[in-house]
This record gives sequence, C-alpha cells and structure tokens, in this order.
Amino acid sequence: MSEQPTPVPTAGTAASAPVPSAVAPSAGSAPAAPPASPLPEGLAAALKRDAAGLVAAVVQQYDTNEVLMLGWMDDEALHRTMTTGRVTFYSRSRQEYWRKGDTSGHVQWVKSVAMDCDGDALLVRVDQVGAACHTGTRTCFDGRALDVVAGQAG
Repeated sequence: MSEQPTPVPTAGTAASAPVPSAVAPSAGSAPAAPPASPLPEGLAAALKRDAAGLVAAVVQQYDTNEVLMLGWMDDEALHRTMTTGRVTFYSRSRQEYWRKGDTSGHVQWVKSVAMDCDGDALLVRVDQVGAACHTGTRTCFDGRALDVVAGQAG
C-alpha cells in the first residue's frame, strides 16, 4: 500500500507518532493544534480512544452473527470505513492504514457500524468474502478455544 499516514490525534488523545518536522512548532512558537477529526463532531466527542488514539473494532458477519476478528481504528480509519463501504483499520505493528482485502482479496463489505454504550468499542457488521484472519481461517477465533468452567443461569 502506498498510503502510509499516521493516525489522526484528536482532543484528549495522545498522538502515536512524532509530529512531522513540517508541522512541528519552531522554538518560541505555540504548539500546533491537533488536526481536526474527519468524523462528525458528536461522534468524535463520544469516542473513548486509548493512549495511541485508537478504538477496538469487533468485526462480525452481518447475517450469521459470527465474530470474525478484532481490529483497531483511529478517527480516519473509522471515517474511511463509514464512507467507502469497505473496512479500513490502523495497523499498530506497521503504523499504517490498511483496507481489509486489498492484498488478500478477502474483502469486508460494510453493512453497519455501531458504537458501544461507553464509546470505547465499535461493532462493525460486514459481509466477509473469504477468510477474515491473516492465518487463512474464516475467523481469528477458529481452533483457539480456551478451557473454562461453563456457568449457567438460575
């Protein structure tokens, strides 16, 4: 992918990358204000991001409710997801945006996006084409069950 922007810091969050020298304040000048969020003001204000400016995005198959994966989004990735019909994440390891399926062909077509009651997680319902996991499995949770004591109601 040729596009490698850094996450967009917003009010109340820390930037996860150094300020590029082109916009870094010079000695004696006031620091530059963080770029404005591309999200609607109310949504940007409601999101609770981690220290890197990211929010967890749980991805679910829209028609079967199968949980496919977990990814991370900053304001720009969420904006792209909401306005293009394809899911975009921010890769913490590569420190770049990536649109699911651009290299693998395993595209996630957006059906809906919801924010949880606390604003610290997103639910992205998709129509998944092919494997959702980078290992080639349908979900990132296939074959990874943990031993637990199962509870029951009542």
